[in-house]
Amino acid sequence: MDWSLLGALLKLVAALAIGVPLAAYLLQDKLIFLTRPLSEGEHRAIAARHRDVADVFLQAADGTRVHAWHVKAADQSPLVLYFGGNAEEVSWLLDELPRRKLDAAWLLIDYRGYGASGGAPSERALKADALLWHDYGTKVSAQIFAFGRSLGSGVAVQLAAERALAGLVLVAPFDSLEAVARHHYPYLPVKLLLKHRFDSAALAPRITARLLCIVATRDEVVPSANAKRLFDAWAGAKRWLALPGGHNETDNQADYWPAVQAFLAAR
Repeated sequence: MDWSLLGALLKLVAALAIGVPLAAYLLQDKLIFLTRPLSEGEHRAIAARHRDVADVFLQAADGTRVHAWHVKAADQSPLVLYFGGNAEEVSWLLDELPRRKLDAAWLLIDYRGYGASGGAPSERALKADALLWHDYGTKVSAQIFAFGRSLGSGVAVQLAAERALAGLVLVAPFDSLEAVARHHYPYLPVKLLLKHRFDSAALAPRITARLLCIVATRDEVVPSANAKRLFDAWAGAKRWLALPGGHNETDNQADYWPAVQAFLAAR
């Protein structure tokens, strides 16, 4: 037996056993939060095209300046707080929402490091900012919904666990980020490595707000089984809507926006 070769192989295995988990731990922020910042010029150009939309900045408790687009509606309209996906720059909805003629105002929230918001994202920071935006929203509307897409579902659920909401729309939601990570990385000790857990299923049994849960039948990012575990744990009235397509294709389906409109209009 070539002992030198065996020794080299053992060293390689040891390096992989230590190096791969270590790299996953160190790189997880970049894997979870695919930040999409806008330059000042890009931001000004968007604001110039949408002069009827309020360009809102707030200062978080730690001094970070955070941003949202406030799409206004008629008085007494509900306000929807929109929390996007992990790679989503939310200003695309400024063109999309007027075409859908939804009877609601919208607050399109830039996570830290996205759009015009400063700072760096984390589970703790996104939850704190969601509470901040909710408190802003109570000054402009008596009825507040949360809309969370993919990663944003985790933010919306954490908000709903802390504040009373009229309802939640969750698109491609998950039970926990840990469960989704275990699905994609079964060879990693995810439970030990993960810093941002977004454990929505643990919070769901105490949330009584209405839920519209929209899933993709061929979701390649968040398996529908993960969404179903969250749905089953939900304490409030709930509706399950499965639409064809993949993770980022639900809003192109004919039933998507009508379902959202009907949910927001229901009392």
